[in-house]
Amino acid sequence: MTTGLAQAELIAVLAAVTGDAPRVMTVAAGEALPSGPFTSSHRSLQAGLRDWIESQTGHPVGFLEQLYTFADRDRGPDRGSDRGDAGAEADLRRISISYLGLVREQAAPGAGRPEWHGWYEYLPWEDHRAGLPPGWQPMVTALNLWAGEDAGRQQRVAYAFGLQGQAWNEDLVLSRYELLYEAGLVEESGGLSGAGRAMQGDHRRILATGIARLRAKIKYRPVAFELMPESFTFLQLQRLVEALIGLRLHKSNFRRQIDQQELIEETGETTAESRGRPAMLFRYRPAVLEARALAGTRLPVTRG
Repeated sequence: MTTGLAQAELIAVLAAVTGDAPRVMTVAAGEALPSGPFTSSHRSLQAGLRDWIESQTGHPVGFLEQLYTFADRDRGPDRGSDRGDAGAEADLRRISISYLGLVREQAAPGAGRPEWHGWYEYLPWEDHRAGLPPGWQPMVTALNLWAGEDAGRQQRVAYAFGLQGQAWNEDLVLSRYELLYEAGLVEESGGLSGAGRAMQGDHRRILATGIARLRAKIKYRPVAFELMPESFTFLQLQRLVEALIGLRLHKSNFRRQIDQQELIEETGETTAESRGRPAMLFRYRPAVLEARALAGTRLPVTRG
């Protein structure tokens, strides 16, 4: 048996927001995230990754940062299955260097092009904009049955899912997925289909990691503007933030805090929206964003 084998790859969580829907770029008919072998021919890893993403997807990337390095043993497509004696494959360690990128959704050229899918198609329990999502109660019941009389498990479930008086924390995306995986309630760990759409290997875990990172980051850095058009209304900005965090925000508080931080300025133009009077168009102020990038800028997430 050969031991100590490793394969290194790059894997990208490319996020966009179209309308009110946060989206992720996928390959393999929506079952995987874009990935490819790691090469060191570029002057830097990020430069190589940008070129690789654009060549694979036809999408230039704006914001890009390293997300996490996944190096668990047996991270192949059969993660969670009964592998048995797989011979040499049993010692294969797949190393994935994952990145989070923000792009604008557009169709990629060529045959076999990537597809855009909604975040909440894969993690439906994360979208609370319209209240508790479909399937919430059966999922919680199954988690409580799994926890049983184990106080540690009960506490973890309550904290992650906002139960037993605990507040819902939108940033705990990865913790919630990991609990569902551990409890055997997702298809990747042998559960029945229906708890969100499954992905190959641990790609849904990597997606959850990317969503958690972005939800946390928009609260202290204005990266959400990478997903906005050049000009936008206050409502469009609020809806985009709500889409990312999966919650409704308090409209007047959101507007007041955006105004206080002086992140945006009027363009002098208006747009006709579906209802009411024309809405003022705004653009972000690059000088303000540049100056505040180091210190951090919080986008308000006061709930509605």
